Amino acid sequence: MPIPHPVHAPQAAASGDLGALPEWDLTDLYPAVDAPEVAADLKEILERSKTFETSYKGRLAEMAQSNVSALVTAIRAYEELEDLMGRLISFAGLVYSENTIKPASQKFYGDVQEQITTASSHLLFFTLEMNKIDDGVMETALQDSQFAHYLPWIEDLRKGKPYQLEDRVEQLFHEKSVTGAGAWNRLFDETMASLTFDVDGQELSIEPTLNMLVDSSPDTRRKASEALTQTFKENLRTFTLITNTLAKDKEISDRWRNFTDIADSRHLSNRVERDVVDALVAAVRDAYPRLSHRYYKLKAKWLGMDQLNTWDRNAPLPNADTRVIPWDEAKDTVLSAYSAFSPDMAEIAGRFFDRRWIDAPARSGKAPGAFAHPTVPSAHPYVLVNYQGKIRDVMTLAHELGHGVHQVLAAPNGPLMAPTPLTLAETASVFGEMLTFKSLLAKADNPQTRKVMLASKAEDMINTVVRQIAFYTFERKVHTERRNGELTSDKIGELWLSVQGESLGPAIKLSEGYETFWTYIPHFIHSPFYVYAYAFGDCLVNSLYAVYEEAETGFQEKYFDLLKAGGTKHHSELLAPFGLSAVDPDFWKKGLSVIERIIDELEALEEA
Repeated sequence: MPIPHPVHAPQAAASGDLGALPEWDLTDLYPAVDAPEVAADLKEILERSKTFETSYKGRLAEMAQSNVSALVTAIRAYEELEDLMGRLISFAGLVYSENTIKPASQKFYGDVQEQITTASSHLLFFTLEMNKIDDGVMETALQDSQFAHYLPWIEDLRKGKPYQLEDRVEQLFHEKSVTGAGAWNRLFDETMASLTFDVDGQELSIEPTLNMLVDSSPDTRRKASEALTQTFKENLRTFTLITNTLAKDKEISDRWRNFTDIADSRHLSNRVERDVVDALVAAVRDAYPRLSHRYYKLKAKWLGMDQLNTWDRNAPLPNADTRVIPWDEAKDTVLSAYSAFSPDMAEIAGRFFDRRWIDAPARSGKAPGAFAHPTVPSAHPYVLVNYQGKIRDVMTLAHELGHGVHQVLAAPNGPLMAPTPLTLAETASVFGEMLTFKSLLAKADNPQTRKVMLASKAEDMINTVVRQIAFYTFERKVHTERRNGELTSDKIGELWLSVQGESLGPAIKLSEGYETFWTYIPHFIHSPFYVYAYAFGDCLVNSLYAVYEEAETGFQEKYFDLLKAGGTKHHSELLAPFGLSAVDPDFWKKGLSVIERIIDELEALEEA
């Protein structure tokens, strides 16, 4: 038996002026990739899944009618299996994200995925059969208090009933997911992580290259953009094939399941109505001239330009604080902002630092971007960031820790009901950003500093709302066009430029090569139509924060109740205590007006 080796040595990584950057400790999940516990749990999950299938398949309707306590026992056993499978795949996924181009990590992740898919195929019958229970029988069974505990999960299951296929077809879709969409997702990740970008003879990975787009030097930004364009162009064939294949794969699934709109499956999983999303999209697109168009015109003036280049979109403003922010300062900034709102919130966020639940360094091969992974309720979340000392990195840390706090608070609902729909999952993250921003803004000691901070916040909100709705519009165009046949790289680039031009406005010149920048957005690959959730969350939090500023007492308690609910309540129930409703046509306008007022103030400062 090999000696288990730790996934990471306990020392923190140092990175120049950033100070000591923490690397996460995954041993709370498993001691190591080759630990005997991993092999034992993989074996156990297959054996228990087979036993579960033998014990319960074909019996659920009968139990619901005559032995509800036995059905409750079955659900609890299913929940335990979900937790164990979640622990295994979370561990494999987090190891993989540390270095997606490391062969051993690739193999481990792939092997665990396959074995989990095999085991879970023996559980697939359970939710399908639950949905076949007669409505009247189910209603009677729910009079049992222990069974009624699972009502939110049952209601969510039954919302998917109209789109459920015959058992053997569901089995086929499930088993082929590893060699279908899952394989193309992995190809995207490994391709993106292996790309290098030549900036003045220096070969960089994607994260540090993208980071150069916020450099204070226009020449550095231009060279970074050109390097990104060059590498994206060299790999267009691969990204075009991945996009075409996944769009077709989704179209096949949607057609078999009788979804009438290309985004309906996402709306279903988000537990949000199509007309609510349509209203959000319409409100944001209508606001483009008042938001992004107006802001970028101001920014061009500040930078002394008639038009911004695409690589100037996120350029720092003149007199902006471009110093490198050490990790410890970023940590103190976020935790102090959280603490001012709620000491309990700061305590939970503090665990991520104290217990090594964060992986911060930007390493070659590491998954780009940032995320908070909830893992499973029996463990705890982990946060991944690629920290490089920019103010945006501080805000990203605040964002992901918001997710982390939400995931910790929702965990007691258990594996079946802790997961939060994407639309509401962005609430705590965006709220955490807002708390951090307001804390920093309160310390601004002169109009120039305030102007720079307001401009930075306006940009972040435009990136979260306008840009994400443009992404959603782009996805809709791609998936709609794909139904008429494969799309060429040129066609996809044309669609990309059309939505970018609409959303960015005349103050930004769409530079040559920008037509390739759709290639690196992971959400298009991993979670089609996910992106509107960011705009949903931002507008929701804008309205929520306004309630907080006006509330005298009790807001924090109601806010924590919202987070603790996890996936147990619909957005209408969660927002009602705050007097908010996403169904109200004015709801989105209120959220967008917050961004508009920031731009109003920036214009006033300009004229002063």
